[in-house]
Amino acid sequence: MPLAFFVYRLSQTPPETTAIRDFSAPFVFGRFSVPEDNPLTEEAFRLGRRLFYDPLLSGNNELSCASCHLQELAFTDGLAKSVGISGEVLQFSSMTLANLMWGQRRFFWNGRTETLEEQALIPIQHKDEMGQDLDELLKELKASNEYRSLFHAAYGRITTDNVAKALSTFMRLLVSANSKYDQYLRGEMKLSAEEEHGRKLFMAHPDVKVSLRGGNCIDCHSQFLTSGFKDMFDGFSNNGLDNNEDLPIGLMAVTKDPAHRGLFKVPTLRNIAVTGPYMHDGRFQTLEDVMTHYNSGIKISETLSPLILEADNNKGDPDQARGLNMTAEEISAIIAFLHTLTDEEFLTNPKFSNPFDQ
Repeated sequence: MPLAFFVYRLSQTPPETTAIRDFSAPFVFGRFSVPEDNPLTEEAFRLGRRLFYDPLLSGNNELSCASCHLQELAFTDGLAKSVGISGEVLQFSSMTLANLMWGQRRFFWNGRTETLEEQALIPIQHKDEMGQDLDELLKELKASNEYRSLFHAAYGRITTDNVAKALSTFMRLLVSANSKYDQYLRGEMKLSAEEEHGRKLFMAHPDVKVSLRGGNCIDCHSQFLTSGFKDMFDGFSNNGLDNNEDLPIGLMAVTKDPAHRGLFKVPTLRNIAVTGPYMHDGRFQTLEDVMTHYNSGIKISETLSPLILEADNNKGDPDQARGLNMTAEEISAIIAFLHTLTDEEFLTNPKFSNPFDQ
């Protein structure tokens, strides 16, 4: 049998992989799904973690995925808008990568991809982000003994699809579920009086008719995940940042529907205290700035979410509403609760850290 034929047959043999050990997710997060052709395996995670931190994925071999997604910042970068290989300020703020297996099934602020596998390759190829040619990337990966071994163990071959699959596996397993709030939900600790007050306000939609005060947060940020809802485009919202003349295109860039102009993905609030600046364009520096917006800074536009418009603790007429009209004490309580969503274990877990540092 010719050697070339033997090598070809060997490369086509599916590798024997190992299912992820000790993986668990909170019951309250709900169901999640993983593509049948990209199961969660130890080999794929190991490969994806290395790729995520490797500047080889950029055109100048200086930037990695981790350049804009730092673990200590819940995989954001601390900038209002990220800066990539071109040195140009990018269009959007860097989003956290926590708990991507749940919530809205579209990715990026404007929802332009439907799968993590598709999402993984876009920043790599974007001329202003990582500026890498995929054919050139494959050549560099194939020239590495380390990567030839890792790809063979995880998928059998070095291909563009397998690069995307490995990165997606790493990102899917970035699960944040051990914050103070999680420990509270498990009955392991109690919240302080202020945090508990903030939790109740977070969960309540204000209703002046029954004297129910609330922060209206849960209407967009689902209770346990604190991210956008997953059905259709329910996880996208116009939250009153701009009036009609300044309204950016948002989700409309994908759907072409004028009703989606100004709608952006509702992000998870997990680890929100470390992921500022806030909003899709990083316009707010602090959580206090965010709460000031919701409290008194809502701008009216044609696509403004009715959930935002109706949320007012003082006025019964939604046509007159311009914000929550909460007290300073109530705002402080909500911010105190938001701090309970910080998961120190997630921010420091060595499994998610840079393998090149070890």
